Amino acid sequence: MSHSKVVVVTGVSSGIGRAAALSLASQGCQVFGTVRNLAKAEPVPGVALIEMDVRDEASVKRGIQAVIAQAARIDVLVNSAGVTLLGAAEETSIAEAQTLFDTNLFGLLRTTKAVLPHMRTQRSGRIVNVSSVLGFLPAPYMALYAASKHAVEGLSESLDHEVRQFGIRVALVEPSFTRTNLDVNAPHATSRIPDYNEELGIVSRAIQNNVQKAPRPDGVAAAIVGAALGTWKMRHTPKGEASLLAKLRRFMPAGPVEKGLRKTFGLA
Repeated sequence: MSHSKVVVVTGVSSGIGRAAALSLASQGCQVFGTVRNLAKAEPVPGVALIEMDVRDEASVKRGIQAVIAQAARIDVLVNSAGVTLLGAAEETSIAEAQTLFDTNLFGLLRTTKAVLPHMRTQRSGRIVNVSSVLGFLPAPYMALYAASKHAVEGLSESLDHEVRQFGIRVALVEPSFTRTNLDVNAPHATSRIPDYNEELGIVSRAIQNNVQKAPRPDGVAAAIVGAALGTWKMRHTPKGEASLLAKLRRFMPAGPVEKGLRKTFGLA
């Protein structure tokens, strides 16, 4: 794919979405970035901002139609909008789980469904879904977040088989800890069960330490650019820890992988 592409990136207010939009614009793409509130959004150089709430189907349809009205086509969709949640699975309410999935999975599905008719008409397109290493690894006290990313992976792989007949391909980007506000300011499940308090505190501190030491989103943005504009492959893991974890998951026995994961989260 050449770099003269019309690209929509969701969630460009900060973090990975903003870095990806800037990187794609630097490659010569015509980039549209979505924000939930246009009046409060900070400008993103080289990126046209579109108001869109991925949790609202009507808002998604209006946003995609606004892009089509301006650019007449959409070549690449990057689904980067996402939320996280800390807490034991038992502590997490169904309402909290539904809210998380409404952004991480159903929000992604809404935007995908909105662009696919245009991509089918073009007989070309690329959909890049930002997943996580937690799309193929477990995460104690982030069970619902990990579940949403596992779901994104299953949806993406299955969708790719359905739409490749139209010249459309789907790809995944799977970052590890990244220094963004998403993890630094991760919300906690409202309910607390005292039996989990000690371990939850240990895991929360471990996550904060890992985020503080983590690289900025530029490496993830580079992986997104490769997934969006480069030769197609399903999975893209940014260089460093994410790439290493993908190899360990694939080639190492389950026992050592589990031991290493517990150590990462501060658990004995």
